[in-house]
Amino acid sequence: MADLSINLAGIKSPNPFWLASAPPTNSGYQVQRAFEAGWGGAVWKTLGDPILNVSSRFAAVSFNGQRVAGFNNIELITDRPIEVNLKEIYETKKRFPNHAIIVSLMVEPKQEKWHEIVKRVEDVGVDGLELNFGCPHGMAERGMGSASGQVPELVERQTFWVKEVATTPVIVKLTPNITDITATAEAAVRGGADAISMINTINSLMGVDLDNWNTIPHVAGKGAHGGYCGPAVKPIALNMVAECARNSRINVPISGIGGISSWQDAVEFMLMGATGVQVCTAAMHHGFRIVEDMIDGLNNYLDEKGIASVSELIGKSVPRYSDWGNLDLNYNIVAKINTDVCINCNKCHIACEDTSHQCIDMLTDTNGNSYLKVREEDCVGCNLCSIVCPVDGAIDMVEVSSDLQPMTWNERQAALNLVAQCKTDVAK
Repeated sequence: MADLSINLAGIKSPNPFWLASAPPTNSGYQVQRAFEAGWGGAVWKTLGDPILNVSSRFAAVSFNGQRVAGFNNIELITDRPIEVNLKEIYETKKRFPNHAIIVSLMVEPKQEKWHEIVKRVEDVGVDGLELNFGCPHGMAERGMGSASGQVPELVERQTFWVKEVATTPVIVKLTPNITDITATAEAAVRGGADAISMINTINSLMGVDLDNWNTIPHVAGKGAHGGYCGPAVKPIALNMVAECARNSRINVPISGIGGISSWQDAVEFMLMGATGVQVCTAAMHHGFRIVEDMIDGLNNYLDEKGIASVSELIGKSVPRYSDWGNLDLNYNIVAKINTDVCINCNKCHIACEDTSHQCIDMLTDTNGNSYLKVREEDCVGCNLCSIVCPVDGAIDMVEVSSDLQPMTWNERQAALNLVAQCKTDVAK
């Protein structure tokens, strides 16, 4: 069995699977149940000045038969007294000393407020702190959450305030509701962050009831934007993790969050630079026991790959992630339809004919049977046919050999600029 333990900025955990700061980590009862199920760590639901939450709070998008493809909430930070939370944190850590307990924090952007809550929380024996600069609703209207997280100067300053008194590792949780997340990630590093976590939820409105015209969810006929998460946000989160992981100025560990529902998702995040991952929506959908499949799947994957430790995955795909201008313009693939597997649903033909490059022909063989064939000379390798095909193995995307040397857009432009400069020099 491979070693699944991780060390994220000094925070040790028996495996990379943590529960994110959210409803599943709202109490000692829940976190202890999670640890019993096998979760390696938990980020306690955000502490601050207790607030009042509303009813109702959650909504979800189901797509093509999949329940909870996307999830939305308008719930805020803890609505329980901080004294109660601290007592339960202490009891939970005492019972599970080898599991990671990180506490999410959010207070007004004032130095004394941060100093006070950091000292109180660290007194009960936590393994680390996570600064919530990402909550997009409710708290943001009060100058906290994403209102701070969207301003690099505020991220840097508040992180610095926390580091003035913190004795445990400090993780800064970043908002995706910003043009360039690397700007705030760099600010967190400048402020002294030991690690960053991403992404928090995305601004969203889940829908409108067509019968009564209320927003979904609504509170007594009024609605507000909430935070979007779940499987639908995974590509957005994975990109943001990758952008930070390949930025040399963001030289701290990353805790990956956003749509992680399986061990495969976790491996993808780790390959793109995350040291560990946090899960919320999947646990809310299926319960804490899903971590068993995650652990088993990850173990089997590492064994099959001959990898001794999960930490060996971290960042292995980052060098393969680049800017568009560095991609090889002479690389080419084409679609090949396997007629023995194809069921002649014609979805690939329709998609290609209507919305792509019209390179799939409907033909008839000598026995009068219809079949589909790709005109390779016209195929641009866009992948659309293989994406819409409902049958695994019916369409393969195959690399085409070429005598052309690799050439990127950047190289092409540099060559053109050199030619232009030479012409100018000759003219002179």
